[in-house]
Amino acid sequence: MSSFYPNYDLAGRIGHTKLDSGVGGIPPARIGRMEDPAMPSFGTVLNGFVDKFNTELNAPDTMLKDYMSGSSNVDVHDVMIAMSKAEININVMTSIVGKVIQAYDKIMQIQV
Repeated sequence: MSSFYPNYDLAGRIGHTKLDSGVGGIPPARIGRMEDPAMPSFGTVLNGFVDKFNTELNAPDTMLKDYMSGSSNVDVHDVMIAMSKAEININVMTSIVGKVIQAYDKIMQIQV
């Protein structure tokens, strides 16, 4: 478990109620505990996103070099599609950076 989250025994601190008993054939309403979520860390997700962005950004260059060298497995349409994907990725990344900067500015304006 990450050291970011405090380790509380919430299930042990919650008092038992009628919801736990399953009275009248109704199953208990309490949900089970989730100790270790099966999710990658934020850093792993961010690194994967940046790696994919770099791959998509460099794809048109390598495809264009292959096309200019006379490779038969690369078509001019594939190069144009790769360029469009790279342009869309740049627009998305620019929007994300703008939103992160706006969020940072809003956080910095909070008075404690």
